[in-house]
Amino acid sequence: MAQYFELHPHNPQQRLIDQTARILDQGGLAAIPTDSSYALVCHLDDKAAAERLRRVRGVDDRHHLTLMCRDLSELATYARVDNRQYRLLKLATPGPYTFILEATKEVPRRLSHPSRRTIGLRVPENKVAQALLERLGQPLLSTTLILPEQETALNDPQEIRAALERQIEAVLDAGACSLEPTTVIDLSGDEPTVLRLGGGDPSALGLTAPF
Repeated sequence: MAQYFELHPHNPQQRLIDQTARILDQGGLAAIPTDSSYALVCHLDDKAAAERLRRVRGVDDRHHLTLMCRDLSELATYARVDNRQYRLLKLATPGPYTFILEATKEVPRRLSHPSRRTIGLRVPENKVAQALLERLGQPLLSTTLILPEQETALNDPQEIRAALERQIEAVLDAGACSLEPTTVIDLSGDEPTVLRLGGGDPSALGLTAPF
């Protein structure tokens, strides 16, 4: 049965952040708010939790999971970033963008794309997500909370609890999030490519969506 924590969206209670961190440390999954939609998260180093996360989400190992990082310097620990990419990342973080980048050796091979050795990374602006990342001291493995056979992300924490209370260990209620997922930008090739248009505006980064 999932524990249900009601947090202040701008000043989250440290007691509840600590409880959530302990749940994740023990192999749990949590639904947390972000600056786009709600996300499903687990501990970066927990192989069993990562496999459960994929099952709940209904995706295989070719689906890019995302490392949710505290800041740009932490992101650069897990991805190879050149000067051109860094300038773009600096414009976009924190915010509702996910970037596909070449993974460093800090990323367990089981988490990167099996053929391309790439990983999704993002830096959220949401206060609850940031407080949890700060408490853990490392990135969270995450994915947009879209259920199998669904096309839109869940953004109502009570609906999330009703749908997943027997599959995950915690739901963090800080109010409804945007229904939009992040904008996904692939930086692993010669030129940046917008793969998914979501909450982040590509034109703010000098990019044009191809649709």
